Amino acid sequence: MANNILVILPHPDDEAFGLSGTLAKSIREGARVTYACLTLGEMGRNMGVPPFANRVTLPRFRKLELEESCRTIGIQDLRLMGYHDKTIEFEDKDKLDARILELLEEVRPGTVYTFYPGYAVHPDHDATGAAVIRTIARLAQERRPIVRCIAFSKNREEAIGLPDVKVDVRPFLKQKLGSIQAHRSQFQIPKLSPTELEDRFGTESFYTYKFS
Repeated sequence: MANNILVILPHPDDEAFGLSGTLAKSIREGARVTYACLTLGEMGRNMGVPPFANRVTLPRFRKLELEESCRTIGIQDLRLMGYHDKTIEFEDKDKLDARILELLEEVRPGTVYTFYPGYAVHPDHDATGAAVIRTIARLAQERRPIVRCIAFSKNREEAIGLPDVKVDVRPFLKQKLGSIQAHRSQFQIPKLSPTELEDRFGTESFYTYKFS
């Protein structure tokens, strides 16, 4: 359905910097968002400042942080997919793609957000984006949702050009900053003026994936 959005990302906090404002805006406009988070980011190096988590407790904290982030954004449907952090590239591709297809068939999204494979820095990011693209590419053209990709590698503009979608999320900075701050084991937002916050966080950019 056109107003259903499916987000498929590998880690808690992947939604926060590049997507949370856009999702908050879409929800305000009537969209229903399903967020499939593949892992709990349990291999993350950050444990809070000062540290309040350890290698054993980190997954529990990151799950709670993700749930808080989703509430702040307004996401109605969070799916924890149960994969292990830093292993997505090694998963059985057929099985991973089959789970993504199940999500697509259930949610019937008009738009899917994921990472642009090859231009998202982390192997889990790239592998997740590649699985989403593989799966949607197998659908008949008339059944494919719009796929909007996050890319932030240094060579992205030289390789794939400028993003074709830019979203002004300044009216939704409260939700975006709340999403980032929810992931307190991973990030601490520096003290910035309102103008600096708008300059740094006020726009989100995406590439609409072009299936050949």
